[in-house]
Amino acid sequence: MSSMIFDTSEILRKFPNPKRDSLIPILQLIQERQGYLSKTALITVGRLLKIPVSKVFGVASFYNQFRFNAPGRFHIQICRGTACHVKGSFSVLNAFRRELGIEPGQTTRDGLFSLEILACIGACGLAPVICINGEFHTGMTPDKTSKLISTLQKNAGKEETVCN
Repeated sequence: MSSMIFDTSEILRKFPNPKRDSLIPILQLIQERQGYLSKTALITVGRLLKIPVSKVFGVASFYNQFRFNAPGRFHIQICRGTACHVKGSFSVLNAFRRELGIEPGQTTRDGLFSLEILACIGACGLAPVICINGEFHTGMTPDKTSKLISTLQKNAGKEETVCN
């Protein structure tokens, strides 16, 4: 995930003759490169495909995979699937809300943390599970949440962060 500025020339190279059916792949590429879909990106895509920005936003907002805010350096995804729910993921989610002072879909003011809810991570036997920047943390509890946030904050200035 990178926060680089949206570059239309990159999109044009990958989609030389874009049509309406290219909309979702284009949005996916933008989010992959930029980390989220900015207002500028949505406007650019609308112009590129010759469709109203409201339609571009309508499609993007329909799918859970798309974000409209820049993710934090540590993007925390909390599984709320059935197994995780039964094992206490709601209390883990509430612990993150309290500790970070943000709601799902938001990023902390310092840009360090963002919070997202996922329907299922697919690691049901290890519930409750969270994922931070692709790294899974299993058997989460509210106590583990506080320790994990503290470890991430301490290591924020280091090149590589390792936390268990």
